[in-house]
This record gives sequence, C-alpha cells and structure tokens, in this order.
Amino acid sequence: MLELMNIARVRWACRRGMLELDVLFQPFVEAQYEALTDADKQTFIRLLECEDPELFAWFMGHEQCPDSQLADMVVKVRGRAAP
Repeated sequence: MLELMNIARVRWACRRGMLELDVLFQPFVEAQYEALTDADKQTFIRLLECEDPELFAWFMGHEQCPDSQLADMVVKVRGRAAP
C-alpha cells in the first residue's frame, strides 16, 4: 500500500514537465485533494507516479487508461477542469 504524502509533497509532485498537466493537477489539488478519501488520495498519488506522455494521452482522450482506478481518477481530475 502506498503511503499518503503530505499536501506539500503532493503539490510538488503536481508540477510536471507539461503545462497541460500542470493546469489540470494544480487546481484539482488545491480544490479537491483534502476532501478525497484515503483510497482516492492513494490512487491520485499513483496517478502522479505515471509518466507525462502517458498522462497526457489519458487526459486528452488519445488513449484509455488500462487501470480502472486510475481511469476513474482521470475522470475526476478532468471533471474539476471542465467549465
């Protein structure tokens, strides 16, 4: 089981090499992370451990994430970014 990170480490991990990912992750963490269940926090941390090109493909809808928990978290993060 993954250990939960403190919020400062999560914020740091959300700083990616792609602006497109930064604008998804950073607002989500600021508005939603603290309210997530511990299980969802662990899933989000697992998502942050994925490579940027993989994340970009999932968030932009170019590929489907093969892990159902991560795919659900992608939907949650994208839902926060939707107008």
